[in-house]
Amino acid sequence: MNKTGQVPVRRGLYPIVEPRRSGWLRVSPLHEIYWEESGNPDGRPAVFVHGGPGAGSGPVARGFFDPQRYRIIVFDQRGCGRSRPMASLEDNTTWHLVADMETLREFLGIERWLVFGGSWGSTLALAYAQAHPGRVSGLVLRGIFMLRKAEIDWFYQQGASAIFPDRWEDYVAAIPKRERGDLVAAFHRRLTSPNRAVRIRAARAWAVWEAATSFLQANEDNVARWSEDDFAIAVARIECHYFVNKGFLANEDQLLRGVRRIRRVPAVIVQGRYDVVCPMTTAWDLHRAWPEAEFIVVPDAGHSALEPGITHELVSATDRLAQSAAPRERTAATPAGAARGRRGRAQAPRAGSPPRGSSRAAGSRRS
Repeated sequence: MNKTGQVPVRRGLYPIVEPRRSGWLRVSPLHEIYWEESGNPDGRPAVFVHGGPGAGSGPVARGFFDPQRYRIIVFDQRGCGRSRPMASLEDNTTWHLVADMETLREFLGIERWLVFGGSWGSTLALAYAQAHPGRVSGLVLRGIFMLRKAEIDWFYQQGASAIFPDRWEDYVAAIPKRERGDLVAAFHRRLTSPNRAVRIRAARAWAVWEAATSFLQANEDNVARWSEDDFAIAVARIECHYFVNKGFLANEDQLLRGVRRIRRVPAVIVQGRYDVVCPMTTAWDLHRAWPEAEFIVVPDAGHSALEPGITHELVSATDRLAQSAAPRERTAATPAGAARGRRGRAQAPRAGSPPRGSSRAAGSRRS
């Protein structure tokens, strides 16, 4: 209730509009990423960065933005969703994805865009913004995840298990007791097995554990979707690949230390108080390092962007940032992709750092 004793009306998603155009953009000899554009072609550019890694995007992603005021860009990261090839781990790192975002921005002729991401999407959004601060007009982040060891251990080794012991039993049942001292490593061995049946069993256990704990109250439709074979294999393989490689970050505090590069970027951080997947301590650490960003705690929510209170704050944030957009942010730049061709490629980056060439092209310092 508010100060007048009334229950505030919460915002829902905007109507889901159909894409105006879509396609696949080749970003390496192996990978093509799916992209789509909807909303107002003269609106403020915004890119939706999905979670996982490996979860892919869907039509609901468009609903967080007013289609009258935003030029909405949605894409699927390497190896998932509609991108090709499915579930591939080859040339699939944080810095490849950062480079892919720059390739996509240039291809679409966008000068600067609002970057919107939750969970792993917040990780990638932070990594991209710190590598290319001059290309980011604003950030909306939710369910903060910075891929630190304590965060991985909490959810995949011990911690969340105390809150969901029933779901935890199903998760660990895929791993023999003798291997449970390092569950992420044990799952990784199975998810990279040449035996599809072994991969599927491990993938379902991994994916259902995450899906079952993402809402304050269980969402069985979400659990059913995440347990589908192809989806489960993609999200489990790619997540586990990133986690055993520590996110391909130079050190686990890289994203916290990099806040200095984005301190003046308008930003909103939204966090569910009862988020079990990405507990609030991570968002709090980011808030303490970045007090200039607006920090909102939703008191009756877990992890998912579709929790009513979180949806309300995310939509409200994009509305506020649309009103504050500078005129030049509402106008598309000359399409760089037209000069490069529709299937431009991203440069292969070094592990632990953004690609050098595209960072300098953005007119910003390297982190």
